[in-house]
Amino acid sequence: MNSYRDLIVWQKSVTMVTLVYKISANFPKDEKFGLTSQLKRSSISISSNIAEGYGRNYTKEYTRFLQIARGSLYEMQTQLQIAVNLRFIEEANLEDITNLSIEIEKMLNTLIKKLSI
Repeated sequence: MNSYRDLIVWQKSVTMVTLVYKISANFPKDEKFGLTSQLKRSSISISSNIAEGYGRNYTKEYTRFLQIARGSLYEMQTQLQIAVNLRFIEEANLEDITNLSIEIEKMLNTLIKKLSI
């Protein structure tokens, strides 16, 4: 592997950012600096932390950044549920992003476990 760009988990997390931006585009305008902004930031944080951790010189640091990415993923999942509860989006419209986030979660968990051995 030559780059973090080769990591499938990074590629999938970048794809998920695109889905988050598309789904949040229809949120109420008064949420621009609230839930919309927070949701976008947490989704971007996932791929960003995977990339930054990859660039670290020590496995322990890389693992820590992967844990931060996982935390951002959980944050994003929570914010999507809040958006459903507030009826900004319908749960039926979340199928693709939910499936992708679960896949990313599993990949991050596996990578963290392998690096922690």
